[in-house]
Amino acid sequence: MPIGTPFHPRTSTLCMSMDWRIWSGYFVASSYHVFHEPEYAAIRHAAALIDVSPLFKYKIIGEDALKLADRVITRDASKCAMNQVLYAPWCDEEGKVIQDGTIFRLGEKHFRMNTADPSLRWLQMNAIGMDVKIEDVSEEIAAVALQGPTARDILKQVSNAEMDGLKYFRLTSAQVDGVPVIISRTGYTGDLGYEIWVSSQNAVRLWDALMAAGKNYGIAPVGMLALDRARIEAGFILIEVDYISAEKALIPSQKSSPFEIGLGWTVNLEKETFVGRNALREEKERGSPWQLVGLEILWEDLERLYGRVGLPPQLPSVAWRSGIPVYADGRQVGRATSGCWSPTLKKYIALATLESRCALSGAQVLMEITVEFERKQARANVVKPPFFDPPRKRA
Repeated sequence: MPIGTPFHPRTSTLCMSMDWRIWSGYFVASSYHVFHEPEYAAIRHAAALIDVSPLFKYKIIGEDALKLADRVITRDASKCAMNQVLYAPWCDEEGKVIQDGTIFRLGEKHFRMNTADPSLRWLQMNAIGMDVKIEDVSEEIAAVALQGPTARDILKQVSNAEMDGLKYFRLTSAQVDGVPVIISRTGYTGDLGYEIWVSSQNAVRLWDALMAAGKNYGIAPVGMLALDRARIEAGFILIEVDYISAEKALIPSQKSSPFEIGLGWTVNLEKETFVGRNALREEKERGSPWQLVGLEILWEDLERLYGRVGLPPQLPSVAWRSGIPVYADGRQVGRATSGCWSPTLKKYIALATLESRCALSGAQVLMEITVEFERKQARANVVKPPFFDPPRKRA
């Protein structure tokens, strides 16, 4: 039976649309308004408050905490400084991605992993023989993302932390309205933003403080529909949508390596060892058959295809998450996995997995478009994600 997150006493009264979805056993709002456009606008032009409490959170502490983190993830955990955040995938022995997430270094021998799907068993299996304690603290910690151009200004009103000095992918301990929190300069929108981690019993107090401080900065509660559009613009992948976890894949062809889903930059083959290293080293040498790319669908083709039946171009009102065939040279060469109309860019965009030979930036492919129940093809330019990457995100 799904339950509300620690913020549910507030989000439930604000969700005028009554449009809920289930995320890891919790109710989260798809959209607070009947239409999610104002929420998307808050992300890009003001400040969005997004409940991300359903993330799984694992505390890793002990003499071998660093050793375990380094064994599991593809990046070099030893280079992670105190109060730094790493984004990384972790793989099986075949070098296929199980999941991706963030890793916090909270102390010399203290890490925390934040993941979309359960990972406790995988961590425990890899920790056999190590002096380390792994604890699932998912229910103890609530989390809210404060994202958008005015996010920093809001936190400066209520936090005792030096927000101007908090760098991208760093974190700090602070207090908000007297409540102890951890503030990380992270997020899933591709904009200036923070994630605030608080004990579950103080979640409502934190929400109230942020909403009050953000009143003059355009703050708004934002649901998953607006977040989905923003993350596509940012080129961020979504598990079980843009790739399938190696743990859930039914056949080998459903699995992907980090190189195939745009995460090759996270693979450090100079490390002495990590799970999947040998397989990934071999793939690096021979090349990957697939690549994750961005697609920009040509507007003139949309006009032409819809114009033939007497209609203006029909744009998706919400971001879609379904495999759509992509063609080149008269045959299918991949699939688009998620896409949307971007109001900021004024473009129809998609994330896609293509055969490597077709994945070069500047190449042109054909994406399937359904017009009045008939399958058509529209030209699309291959680009390198992200589509939207404002300087304020890292500034």
